[in-house]
Amino acid sequence: MGLFRRGPKRDGRDAPRDPEFAFFSVDEGARFRGQVREAFAEQGLEVSVYADVVSDSEGRQFGLGNLAAVLHNDDRGPRGWPELIRRHVGMVLRTMDAPSALDTLPTEQIRAQLYPRVIGREGFDPDNFAYARPLAPGLFEIIALDLPESVMMLTDEALEPLGDLQYLRDQALYNLRGLPVEGHETVKGDDGMQFEVILGDSFYTASRVLALESVVRQVTGEQLTRDGALVAMPFRHQLAFHAIHDVGVIPALNAMTSFAATGYADTPGAITPYVYWWRDGTLTQLSDSDEDGEGLRIVVGEEFQELLERLVAEAQD
Repeated sequence: MGLFRRGPKRDGRDAPRDPEFAFFSVDEGARFRGQVREAFAEQGLEVSVYADVVSDSEGRQFGLGNLAAVLHNDDRGPRGWPELIRRHVGMVLRTMDAPSALDTLPTEQIRAQLYPRVIGREGFDPDNFAYARPLAPGLFEIIALDLPESVMMLTDEALEPLGDLQYLRDQALYNLRGLPVEGHETVKGDDGMQFEVILGDSFYTASRVLALESVVRQVTGEQLTRDGALVAMPFRHQLAFHAIHDVGVIPALNAMTSFAATGYADTPGAITPYVYWWRDGTLTQLSDSDEDGEGLRIVVGEEFQELLERLVAEAQD
């Protein structure tokens, strides 16, 4: 998985756009939905296909948003779609038809497969996740059960028989810290700008912001200072950070603002397009949408402004 997506051979942006998934043209959207219907039929299941979901005769629904984003970001373009769609549909049906892991796995095994997940506001139904911990506006931490072919986000009802919530959170964080770093790249600019990106196939790569201090040590060999770091979690397979030491934080903030917004757009598992200031485990949002919603702006509060002024003064000494 690379940092920047290469453009597969696709219909031009001047082609009429699909009303539900604007990254598809109308023709691509129709092809996508037709291939989804064929893949379900190959598995012996007839489905009705709607703009963003398919439904079977039993009323079960399967959302199409993540799959559409996966296809959009695949380097092979439409020629790779049939394989990806068949694989996805097969996995979905195996997961739906299998007995729940919560009913079949021993409690200790379930606890050993728990991980925290950072998700955006659109990633869950708050009525079923009252325990979700707010991290920043529109950003939450929940607990997930990692399974061989799927990830189960655990609701209040699912967590209750597993034990004390704080114990489960501590266990999930312990498991998260034990994950390897699958990939690491350093992004540099001519003005001395630099930030680090970890990336991988794990659904918990971005969630490692919850264990940022250990990630920074693992990747850079350094300890975070009391000033913390800039972080961005555009989608579940990517975490970017810049450990704050000096005025290099200024070009890093500008570059990461663009990086986060680009990574967030049209990706499976999108989390947030914004950059945050991590300090002692607390996240403070530093970028936001323009008032017209067309671009991004950097929003610096009083404490971060004081930090910048101190770093500038230290650079001039």
